[in-house]
Amino acid sequence: MELFTYMEEYDYEQVVFCQDKNSGLKAIIAIHDTTLGPALGGTRMWTYDSEEDAVIDALRLAKGMTYKNAAAGLNLGGGKTVIIGDPKKDKNPEMFRAFGRYIQGLNGRYITAEDVGTTEHDMDYIYMETDYVTGISPEFGSSGNPSPATAYGMYRGMKAAAKEAFGTDSLEGKVVAVQGIGNVAYHMCKHLHEEGAKLIVTDINKSAVERAVEDFGAQAVDPDDIYSVDCDIYAPCALGATINDQTIPQLKAKVIAGSANNQLAESRHGDKLHEAGIVYAPDYVINSGGVINVADELNGYNRDRAFKQIDAIYDSLSKIFEISKRDNIASHIAADRMAEERITSMQRTRSTFLQNEHSIISRRN
Repeated sequence: MELFTYMEEYDYEQVVFCQDKNSGLKAIIAIHDTTLGPALGGTRMWTYDSEEDAVIDALRLAKGMTYKNAAAGLNLGGGKTVIIGDPKKDKNPEMFRAFGRYIQGLNGRYITAEDVGTTEHDMDYIYMETDYVTGISPEFGSSGNPSPATAYGMYRGMKAAAKEAFGTDSLEGKVVAVQGIGNVAYHMCKHLHEEGAKLIVTDINKSAVERAVEDFGAQAVDPDDIYSVDCDIYAPCALGATINDQTIPQLKAKVIAGSANNQLAESRHGDKLHEAGIVYAPDYVINSGGVINVADELNGYNRDRAFKQIDAIYDSLSKIFEISKRDNIASHIAADRMAEERITSMQRTRSTFLQNEHSIISRRN
């Protein structure tokens, strides 16, 4: 790939390639934008088909973090790391300590956290070499497992979407079809069950489905049937791209609100939802509770303060729905616009400050 052409087109600031022969580390750090502050984004470990695929994934994920952090109201930019390797067999402590030294060398421009294929304990090894890491073990003053925070943000975001679609944010009696019952979705289902929602669930992991059936009285369906069930809300919480040409005609839900990343197979599918009158909660906004929670560690973690900010996901989505109606645009475009406006506003503020500073210096001379 023509890396600099790609970086220039999508306005990336920096890409760092990291290798350590002894530990087997092969990592790519992508920093998309630091206008609002240091880039924050997790470290993903994955077996990629090629090095180019790894680079593209790092770049794509880093840009996504810029928008997620901006929309969440955080004073943080967007970055991401991918480590090439099988997380089940290629990990070792030396790998993450070597990676920590690379992060330290960036002197605070990039702060990492756990992601797909990495764990809290992996972050602990990184922490041995740098302070620019979040999501470490609680004994070090961290927030611990981010799943409950993400799930709470999902629950609050779903209520905002319900208010937009049904005129009330009460979820009592609402039928929610949940695709994928991982850690985040399980905690979300607990909130929904406690409010009196009715759950329909599916997952390729049968034990996860059985747990939801037993704990929440959920109805189980086959994975292929989740799109067409009679429900009020569809919550995609597994793989991305489940909103596509094949699934949209099957949906009976009036709301889509889930934790999966990249839910729209293509941007045009968000337009289709808008045209069909389906309220879509943009994924990177509604699933931002985890990053809000770990970002609070940078100030010395305070759970009450973090969850108060996670509560504001409700307000962020309400604002996005207002922009969507005002400008007659799909909600995913409205979310992008809200994030971009925040970044642009900061750029203007900095430009004005530099101009004033230059003027003062000129007058002194």
